[in-house]
Amino acid sequence: MPGARPAAPGFFPLDEELALLPGSLTPTLQESTVRLGSWLPFARAAEMLAHFTRVEIGAATARRLTEGAGAAYEAVQTAELARLERELPEPVAGPAVQLVSVDGAMVPLRHGQWVEAKTVVIGTVARDPASGEVRAADLSTFSRHAETDDFARLATVELHRRGTATAGTVVGVADGARWCQGFYDHHRPDAVRILDFYHARSYLVTAAQAAFGPGTEATSEWLGRQCHALKHQGATEVLAALAAVPETAARDEAIGYLRARLDQVRYPAFVAAGYPIGSGAVESANKTVVEARLKGAGMHWEEAHVNPMLALRGVACSDRWAEAWPQITARRRQAARLTTGARRASRRALAAPAAPPPDPVAPPTEEPAPRVEAAPRTKQVVAGRPTPDHPWRTFTFDRRDAGQERPTALPKP
Repeated sequence: MPGARPAAPGFFPLDEELALLPGSLTPTLQESTVRLGSWLPFARAAEMLAHFTRVEIGAATARRLTEGAGAAYEAVQTAELARLERELPEPVAGPAVQLVSVDGAMVPLRHGQWVEAKTVVIGTVARDPASGEVRAADLSTFSRHAETDDFARLATVELHRRGTATAGTVVGVADGARWCQGFYDHHRPDAVRILDFYHARSYLVTAAQAAFGPGTEATSEWLGRQCHALKHQGATEVLAALAAVPETAARDEAIGYLRARLDQVRYPAFVAAGYPIGSGAVESANKTVVEARLKGAGMHWEEAHVNPMLALRGVACSDRWAEAWPQITARRRQAARLTTGARRASRRALAAPAAPPPDPVAPPTEEPAPRVEAAPRTKQVVAGRPTPDHPWRTFTFDRRDAGQERPTALPKP
């Protein structure tokens, strides 16, 4: 049809009513692709989709959909953080005792680079009535590649959801990294801070091997006694035992490390209070949330795609997919509407006629001369006949060489 706008991709109200998403795949196929891509390498995800649905897509399509969904959920969480900071809503009610454990894991990038993905694990602490062991249940995670202060701020979304601000007691189990303590300073300065027992034990292992030799019976015997004493009697006897072994750099390092963290190695008191003393929850999250998907054989990521994948892994591994997927699809439809609107505005701007250039400033001109009205013209034709002074009735005199004159008017008829 002449004058009709050519067809182009768009997003219409019916698309949203039917819960359609940008692209040629149905919403169910897109969700299946993204869910597979959050757990499997993209080529394998495309292969599994074809096996179960008989719909074939390429690895590039699986990558694009998965990373796009992850970016959408990252944007959802960032927008929620902005809302929390703007509105300052009432804190969510937290449990009586809550575990908040932080740690980091390395992710390989392209061109041989590595970055750290920080993770926080949040769980409700309770004693198992059958075994009597202290366990953290209802675990959830939040992971990001970010600087320390930025990570502490971004993680507010998950800590607010879990009620960390109102929890009766927050138990912060972590290794000795300084940024971990800064995380607790940001969210719960009153947290009970516990140095991961196995991290403290590693210093005793190094000191014992330096003093008695790696793999020897003396090393094993000394290490067993000191680890038991550290857990059930406290650090005082362990520090005395370290001072008694032969002097080595490893022994001095262990003594200095434990003395600087005496408040964090009060393991007998922590065990009696029913607090966990190991960071196994966050170390497991490093393996399952981060490394299992982002640190596979031969994997190298663009840095811009790390956080979208971490956002997806957080909801997938926390069994919150049903909650997160509607938020992802709503964000993607919103982005599609904005993109379509921008394209239409661009097309309208290109189709609109160019505005004429402004008129140049004209130089000042002189005042026009006054108009002189011409005298009224006398009639030369009256009643259909020329008047006597009409040009038809007059002739000029011509002076000829013969010297004769001709009359200036014709004789009257």
